[in-house]
Amino acid sequence: MELLKQHIEALIFSAELSVKAQDIHSCLKTIYGWDVEIEQVNDCINELIEKYKNEEYSFEIVEIADGFRFFSKKEFHASIQALNQLKNKKRLSTAAMETLSIIAYKQPVTKPEMEQIRGVSCDYSVQRLLEKELIEIKGKSDTPGKPLLYVTSKTFMDYFGLSSVKELPQLKDLKKETESEIGTPVELEND
Repeated sequence: MELLKQHIEALIFSAELSVKAQDIHSCLKTIYGWDVEIEQVNDCINELIEKYKNEEYSFEIVEIADGFRFFSKKEFHASIQALNQLKNKKRLSTAAMETLSIIAYKQPVTKPEMEQIRGVSCDYSVQRLLEKELIEIKGKSDTPGKPLLYVTSKTFMDYFGLSSVKELPQLKDLKKETESEIGTPVELEND
């Protein structure tokens, strides 16, 4: 079990999505035949979490979606956001973002319910979100026609850094955009 902590670190680093301690344990046992206790894996993960809390690192290991993943620290988000804006190739359309928002807040939700809220067909947006694995089919509704039920996926949780949908911002907490208001604050008060 030479370099156990480094193997665990490499597995977390290379995983596209958050990786569970049990998956790390299984991988080490399968590949190397190591008889590592799950507690040893958890201890190594906790040591790594502590290691990356040091300010010399610009990233950290975060427990998210029942697993662990490397994330950049908050103080570096502005720099990363600037870079991501330069590479805007994977950006979702406004229609897809609207559809994803409806699914996130109303899940499980059917396509007819989404279309009723948006007022337009959601076929293309739902297809794109399924392709990007941001949503998944959870089953069928009991309503007539048995439409499919859609929910957000583990990829959605990882991408937005959420452990649970309960962590989504509440609609009442979202800032009201003043650009959509007509008139100046003084004019609005006089009406």
